[in-house]
Amino acid sequence: MSEQATNPAANNAAAAAATAFPGATISLPLGLEVLRTYSGALITLEILFGGLVWILVASSNVPVPLLQGWVMFVSVTAFFLSSAYLTLLITGLADRVNIDWNVIDVLYHFVAVLFYFAAFVLEAATTAANGGTQFKAMANGTQTLICIPISRGNIFTFLSSNQYNINVAATIFAFIVTLCYGCSMLMGFKRWRM
Repeated sequence: MSEQATNPAANNAAAAAATAFPGATISLPLGLEVLRTYSGALITLEILFGGLVWILVASSNVPVPLLQGWVMFVSVTAFFLSSAYLTLLITGLADRVNIDWNVIDVLYHFVAVLFYFAAFVLEAATTAANGGTQFKAMANGTQTLICIPISRGNIFTFLSSNQYNINVAATIFAFIVTLCYGCSMLMGFKRWRM
């Protein structure tokens, strides 16, 4: 026989060591009940409006890839991560992973706020670089003239009227998503500190 089978103290120590790990810490309800909380509703809004940012920027044909590439990266990544997080909560799989979900929630939403705020600023810069300029070709006898006012900034974009309007909408929704992530972070921080 082994020493553990003959020594009851070793059995108790092994059992205590096996149960020393705390269970998963999560203060949100699991299942569909999570959607009835403010946090669940905010995560749903993050997914919805984040998807709109993704669709709007992609539909503008990304006229400034250097700036809007980051916006696309943030919106797509946050969309999938928020969807995965909500799926973990709805399916109840979060209860099976032994980590402190309240800390993960705060850290994720903190990083998402930083990234989405940067994306919002870059999308607003792309839109503002156009300056609302609507350029049209004007016939002048036998020649066609295009009059473009000179921009004061370092970046100047040529956006069609449709692209400009789409970028304005993407900027507004990026700001709304940033607010949603910020509210989720504050609510998660409050849950974590309790």
